[in-house]
Amino acid sequence: MLLKKMIVVFLASLLLVLNTVAESPSRFFEWNVTYGTISPLGVPQQGILINGQFPGPDIISFTNDMVFVNVFNNLDEPFLISWSGVQHRKNSFVDGVWGTTCPIPPGKNFTYTMQMKDQIGSFYYFPSLGFHKAAGGFGSIRIFTRPSVPFPVPAYSDDFIVLIGDWYKCNHTKLRAILDRGHKLPFPDGILINGRGPNGATFIVDQGNTYRLRISNVGLEHSLNFRIEGHNMTLVEVEGTHTIQVSYSSLDIHVGQSYSVLITADQAPKDYYIVVSSRFTFKKVLTTTGVLHYSNSNSPVSGPIPNGPTIEVGWSLHQARSIRTNLTANGPRPNPQGSYHYGMINTTRTIRLGSSAAQVNGKQRYAVNSLSFVPTDNTPLKLADYFMIGGFTPGNIPDAPPGGRIHLDTSVLQTDYKAFIEIIFENKERIVQSWHIDGYAFWVVGMDGGRWTPASRNRYNLRDAVSRSTTQVYPRSWTAIYIALDNAGMWNIRSEFWARQYLGQQLYMRVYTTSTSLQDEYRIPANALLCGKVSDHQNKTILS
Repeated sequence: MLLKKMIVVFLASLLLVLNTVAESPSRFFEWNVTYGTISPLGVPQQGILINGQFPGPDIISFTNDMVFVNVFNNLDEPFLISWSGVQHRKNSFVDGVWGTTCPIPPGKNFTYTMQMKDQIGSFYYFPSLGFHKAAGGFGSIRIFTRPSVPFPVPAYSDDFIVLIGDWYKCNHTKLRAILDRGHKLPFPDGILINGRGPNGATFIVDQGNTYRLRISNVGLEHSLNFRIEGHNMTLVEVEGTHTIQVSYSSLDIHVGQSYSVLITADQAPKDYYIVVSSRFTFKKVLTTTGVLHYSNSNSPVSGPIPNGPTIEVGWSLHQARSIRTNLTANGPRPNPQGSYHYGMINTTRTIRLGSSAAQVNGKQRYAVNSLSFVPTDNTPLKLADYFMIGGFTPGNIPDAPPGGRIHLDTSVLQTDYKAFIEIIFENKERIVQSWHIDGYAFWVVGMDGGRWTPASRNRYNLRDAVSRSTTQVYPRSWTAIYIALDNAGMWNIRSEFWARQYLGQQLYMRVYTTSTSLQDEYRIPANALLCGKVSDHQNKTILS
């Protein structure tokens, strides 16, 4: 009888997936991940290539498409890819981070099955294990609006990907060894634009035409300022949210963030500098350049590189507050983005997450609410939870910074499915921090200097705050977000300062429901890799 019940549940799950696929176009990608020699800053080093490319190939899809990415791991160590900003509705099993997904062993492959459910916009993917991100393996994700849905952006002639980030000349294995010994990393060696050094990236435009640039900071640590000589940029989209269309001469793009801008080639026909420079780096400002090349130009770039902001926090804060949601524009669906009145919903819980840094047992560690994250073993948390084998303690991280010394633990925040909560990111340090939450977009309702108090809520934007998945927190400041916990699963909350993430500045948020309905959360994928303490559970799942 139990076997019959299991078969019925399995067939129901299969029918739901088949119906979803039937209703939405499917897109298939096959990726071979290998090492290869790259020299983006003029020094040969070992890079991670996808199908021989650095950066990796683009993923192009439309809202609700089913995307299948078959990844062959030809490296000599386990490998995972995560999908920054893709929400994986009801399916954290494929999020591609340690706490949700078993790594792909060397010489093996795994097919990620993802639906771009109710999403549009500009995102990226990256390797999430072993400090592989410092070697490459990243690329862009574009989710276009379905043809039947109005598109609230002026027409443009072409769509350019711009991946920017700080970079080291040495191999990722050397950087990882420095961290494993408990030391801090040195200052990066330079900045890349689409995997190239100074003047290595060129974008060709026709005079009089308008172009969309999708800019993502895929770097390891630093906030970057992006600007184009002689050209203003009109912001149109931030991580899946259509924004009020404001013109900027330069944009601060913090690590992990993505922006879409429109530029018009309305200047004299020549070549213009594209400039990317580091922000808030007091001892040294890193700068690199690309080229905006007019197709009828006979004049190469020349003259001084346009200056940009360097350490001015107030300038950046003012710009961040100016980025707001276009309430009358539609998102992935025809209804206006402003139809969900987040500011009129009462929050049921306030969680304050404070970052800290200290030595633990003689080694550098980073923490959230005094907990520095360490894996329990080689069993992902989501799989341990799904198979009910324990091994971690949900709710072991407090709702506010307790003070005191940092200690090591597998920190898991326990939350309730369908709750509406407030999270405050608190930064008492002198650096700009950047925080990401997998599986979600959240409303950035406030940010300011000093200490957050309940009175800070009086300054919240409860009408048209931008909704995104990665937010900055300025030095000795706070950032407040509202988040509707409508996506059950196990989701990573992490610092995008990658050395800090690697050394413990992350946690997992367990969005829990007692429901077993497929309307709330999907079953584990049939092709899921199983590892650690659940490596022998596959047959038991089907037959028990």
